[in-house]
Amino acid sequence: MGQLLQRLQESGLAAYQYQSDGRNSHITAPMKFPDLSFLPPEISLHVLSHLDATDLCLAACVWNELGNDEVLWQSLCKTSWGCVSIYHVARKHGDFSYRKLYLVLDEATLTFNADPFGGEDYLIKRGLVDNCPMEIAKFIQTTKKIKSEPKRRFLEKRRDVLDCVMQLQNYENQFLPNAMRKLFRHISAPRERGSYLEHIIDRFAERFCSCNPKLGLEKDAVYVLCFSLIMLSVDLSSPHVRNKMSKREFIKNTKRAATGVNEDLVGDLYDNVYLVGHVAAAM
Repeated sequence: MGQLLQRLQESGLAAYQYQSDGRNSHITAPMKFPDLSFLPPEISLHVLSHLDATDLCLAACVWNELGNDEVLWQSLCKTSWGCVSIYHVARKHGDFSYRKLYLVLDEATLTFNADPFGGEDYLIKRGLVDNCPMEIAKFIQTTKKIKSEPKRRFLEKRRDVLDCVMQLQNYENQFLPNAMRKLFRHISAPRERGSYLEHIIDRFAERFCSCNPKLGLEKDAVYVLCFSLIMLSVDLSSPHVRNKMSKREFIKNTKRAATGVNEDLVGDLYDNVYLVGHVAAAM
């Protein structure tokens, strides 16, 4: 610890002075933060890379050239919006400003969260996202700032985009209940059963089978298993259900509905929900 602080102090990066008389060591009053403009550029940029957009703008008031560095703003953009169509345009233009793009994407996200269809219109008209279901799906899939409720309302109406979002999922080597939990982390479960939930499960079953061909499960069987898991989750987690479904009852009912499914698999499904919890917690 002492040697590290001494090296930081010598390099001008230590925020506190370190003193030692050979027997006792202690940290004294804080030093003035070093002027980043005097440091090697790679160190200065590394320090600023830990800031969010607001703090980076403030830093630019002091260190204009460093705070407006395009590498930093590009990293911020791609951290918040992983895949946006306009990134392809940026590669072709040397004078492209990621700082300006961040502000526009931030405004687009705020618009989307307030009105998802107005946000979609904003994204397309400003050339941020191509008017293509897959490109819109990539934006939704990789954007961390979109809230779950507007996303749900949008995907419920835009089933073509939902289908593309499903194609972007990877469920390889995942146990079915865990894959369902992953699904509903990306796509919020509807509050009640209906055509939207049926559409989600249908596309999920297709994608799950595509990712796990060695399991030998048919899409229809996975579809039935998914609804069985949802009903089991509600049964086990609801305080209003006094007589919980037993493992034997679940196996019996599920095998009757999904023919050709291994009894051991169905038992393992029950154990997973019993121990881990709901597969679609929002429901």
